[in-house]
Amino acid sequence: MTPATKNIANNTKRLLIQIRLPDGHWAGDLTRQAPHITLSIEEHMPLSSGRGTAKAILLGPEIEVCNSVLENHLGIEEFITFKKTESLMELNVTIAKRGGGFLKELSKATVVPRTPFEVRDGWVQWEFVTDHSHARSLVNSLKESNTPHRVISFGTDSSERLLTPRQREVFDLAVIEGYYEIPRRTNLTKLAGILGVSKSTICELVQHIEKQIIGEYRDDVRRSSPLE
Repeated sequence: MTPATKNIANNTKRLLIQIRLPDGHWAGDLTRQAPHITLSIEEHMPLSSGRGTAKAILLGPEIEVCNSVLENHLGIEEFITFKKTESLMELNVTIAKRGGGFLKELSKATVVPRTPFEVRDGWVQWEFVTDHSHARSLVNSLKESNTPHRVISFGTDSSERLLTPRQREVFDLAVIEGYYEIPRRTNLTKLAGILGVSKSTICELVQHIEKQIIGEYRDDVRRSSPLE
């Protein structure tokens, strides 16, 4: 590693921020009209003439309500559904010009959020790994444009992902469907059916998820739960 590269690495920061998407943004409008739904953007790619495309997952009860919003929103040229259950929908969305995407404040700050990211009730949560200057530029730009935002955390990027995107998808579904409630409202067989995988596959995924979470937080649990 050269001195210049090492300096950049030492200056790397992790910014986690929530931003309210403006009216007219397809993802913001969709989740405002269906606040019980979580929209996860797995991939996003710009197209010609200011358009874009996104691979998305919708999670939550009464998923059917999203169809009318997707069909009638002026910011969406078309969408293709690949999988659909009562509480999950996987789709590709072709976004019209000015129909939504990354905000101009991101372009001004020259930062790009990590994927996947989530949108809930009109608020997107973006994670950036950048330097202090670019992070400050983004926050200042949001303030100047009076864009509602909340800085969740900002600090040295020293952590790795706790769960993979696929594990996160399974975890969210398990929580939404009530797998971790007492009594349980669902079981592994039903979760496997929703995701279109075998019971052994979902069982292995859940075991890995629980192992990761326990490994990450077991010391906190012990500290906050003394034996005496």
